[in-house]
Amino acid sequence: MRSILLIAQKDLKVLLKDRKALLMLLLMPILLTAILGAALKGMMGEASMPETIVGVYSVESNALMDNVLNSLSDESLAITAKQATSNQQLEQWIEKKTVHVGVHVPQGWGMEGQDERVVVRAIAGQEPAAMVIRQFFETHAQTSNTVATATRKVMEEAALTQAAGKEVDMGMLQARIGESVQHVVSKQHDYVQEKSVGEKPVSAMQYYAAAMAAMFLLFNAMQGGKSFHKERQMETMARLLMTPISVTTLLAGKFLGTFLFALFQFTLFMFATRFLLQVEWGANLEQTVFIACFYCFAVAGLSMIVASFTSSEKTADVVGSLGVQVMALLGGSMLPLSLFPDALRKIAMLTPNSWALTSFTSIMSGTEWSVIWRAAAIFFAIGLVAVIVSGVKCKRQVL
Repeated sequence: MRSILLIAQKDLKVLLKDRKALLMLLLMPILLTAILGAALKGMMGEASMPETIVGVYSVESNALMDNVLNSLSDESLAITAKQATSNQQLEQWIEKKTVHVGVHVPQGWGMEGQDERVVVRAIAGQEPAAMVIRQFFETHAQTSNTVATATRKVMEEAALTQAAGKEVDMGMLQARIGESVQHVVSKQHDYVQEKSVGEKPVSAMQYYAAAMAAMFLLFNAMQGGKSFHKERQMETMARLLMTPISVTTLLAGKFLGTFLFALFQFTLFMFATRFLLQVEWGANLEQTVFIACFYCFAVAGLSMIVASFTSSEKTADVVGSLGVQVMALLGGSMLPLSLFPDALRKIAMLTPNSWALTSFTSIMSGTEWSVIWRAAAIFFAIGLVAVIVSGVKCKRQVL
């Protein structure tokens, strides 16, 4: 056991003295987290809606238009409505790009039998906003027509009832219908509520902190493999094997060294992102540390695979770098997994960083221990199988 600890201690000292490795494994993930988290927060639903300025010219003023303009002024829509006094003024606004979308409302719009439509025009680049405004006006017109049709039917039925000899106060009925419609139209309702999957929503900064941690911890698999070949090339390994140290002890020491450095890297990264970027890693720190330990165990096992199945330090560097980049792309470290098609999401489940990323974000949003046990079991299985396979492979080689 003492020999294993000494080998692990030696590897840790070598890694901590390698400035290039420290720069890549410690500073780069923090920098990329800050850049990607700030640049892509709009994809995670954090960015505020860009303000849209709408110019409206209506040939006539009526209750429907007043209701539309009031609805457009709702602060939650991020829309500013400007009412033009003439169609010429509206055209000037569009030409000078004073407004993003121009709307011309014809006379009698929204009334039954009126075929002339609202004209919606957008300046270059504001076509999506124009589609929203168009849908907005269409919805109000359809609502108005529905209410008008329903009111007419009720009044017709009331007239037939009155004609049959039964007493009906048509004036009061019409007044009550008008009051009810006005009450329903003017009252604001929230029919849809947005909720995150967990207890709390995960921000872009949180997502990319977890993504960069999952990706850059994988680089330890490459570093561990390179360290193995470097010692073989320098014949340090041969001299060690001339002592009572066995191949198993040597591999165990290398494994432990990679595991401890990966855990040190994650701990430093977690505290750096917490205090520099205000990233919340979840209310349950024990869950985060639990998953991190098992993930580092899997990474250490993969480093033994890289060491045993490559022939030189250069090969380990190429294979390790390529493997990490592929797994980073497939595992959601570059783009959110929610943007992937179903086929790629299933493939992503084959990568360890995908399981780590999903576990970290689940902890950030709030989850139960039962949810993360599956990922921990997978990490343990990866590490265990990797250690067994690499141990068998290395014992067959001439070290």
